[in-house]
Amino acid sequence: MVAAEPIVNQTPVLWQPSEIAAAQRRTVGVLAASQVLGGLGTGAVVAVGALLAADLATESLSGLSSAGSVIGAALLALPVSRLMERKGRRAGLQLAYLAGVIGTLIVVLGAIVNSFPLAMVGVVLTGGGMTAGLQSRYAATDLSTPQRRGRSLATVVWATTVGSVAGPNLASPTGRVAEEIGVPELAGPYLLTGLMYVVAGVLISLLLRPDPLLTARAIRIEAEEAGAGRTNVKRSLAATFAQIRSIPAALLGLVSVVVGHAVMVSIMAMTPVHLQHDGASLEVVGVIISAHITGMYVASPLVGIGVDRYGRRPVMLIGALILLAACAFAGTATRHETVQLGIGLGLLGLGWSCTLIAGSTLLTESVPVEDRPAAQGTTDLLMGIAGASAALLSGVVVGVGSYGLLAIISAVVVAPLVMGALRPSTLRPGTPA
Repeated sequence: MVAAEPIVNQTPVLWQPSEIAAAQRRTVGVLAASQVLGGLGTGAVVAVGALLAADLATESLSGLSSAGSVIGAALLALPVSRLMERKGRRAGLQLAYLAGVIGTLIVVLGAIVNSFPLAMVGVVLTGGGMTAGLQSRYAATDLSTPQRRGRSLATVVWATTVGSVAGPNLASPTGRVAEEIGVPELAGPYLLTGLMYVVAGVLISLLLRPDPLLTARAIRIEAEEAGAGRTNVKRSLAATFAQIRSIPAALLGLVSVVVGHAVMVSIMAMTPVHLQHDGASLEVVGVIISAHITGMYVASPLVGIGVDRYGRRPVMLIGALILLAACAFAGTATRHETVQLGIGLGLLGLGWSCTLIAGSTLLTESVPVEDRPAAQGTTDLLMGIAGASAALLSGVVVGVGSYGLLAIISAVVVAPLVMGALRPSTLRPGTPA
């Protein structure tokens, strides 16, 4: 069943091009600033999440920390996108950051009372910060022109770099501060994470005005001169996925995001284990993971420019080929070839960046503006499920086989994306694809 409710137009009428451009610049600036804060909060707990889980339970359960936040981000994608459908981007991002704040408080409480289950509930809710970051990239495209849509999305993705790099370095000082106020050291970074989510949420609440999604809808209504009869359709998850499947370009965008994320997570999650089994030091592990993070975010502005200038599909294809190269470099590297493994992990991050930005852009512009939040939320849900599943299954593959076998399987998963990107585009003429 599909219910319908009228869209409430909360934006001025007769938007001029200069006003739209100004609103877009403001939107991207606010979203980028919130991404720096949110990324800082998320990055602060990367280094201690597994350690805290191991401290509260056992080392064998330490992986549940990263898996829990990924699962939380996936589960929160739907309610956040549904709220965006009704109230706009601002309300959805507020909900995501609020969930993240509550999650950090629960984690700290779980650490204080030495309760692993309670802390894991909090970890799942901290995924709200990740949800806000992922949904922000879509919000950056609402008012963008087709010729700059990829750049707008990439700018917000790039802003995450600052937090991702600086956050882990704050784990130690925040841990010392936490001990001074009676909180376990490993829970200290979660206090910083909660604070950053609060500030990011306040920034969104005060400055993300006008709401980009509601404004985009109002502009479309004006263009069609049919505002009175416009309705906002609520779709179930199954109905939304069916709609995406019915639009070849949207389906390709979804596949690009999901496949790129699954392959990236599977290899990245097992790289530290592979290195430690081969006797590498923690310093070497840190350098290689840093190369991976650099590949993920630093080049994203250039990826966005490429998406706008050369098309969505060409960049998507390049990203898929880079992922295949990453599988080859990483899968054949040994303990004595850490430079080769570092190159492989750097390529893995770059391939992820290409498939994420090109796929997200293609998906967004392939569905009507009123249906975008549901399609985007469904995509992020599937991306999260794919990432969590890949993380869990990669351990099994390495356990019964090898790191090289994992790289081979990952390369096989990329193959359908290569074929899909090579198919002729069916988008309307004039749209970069």
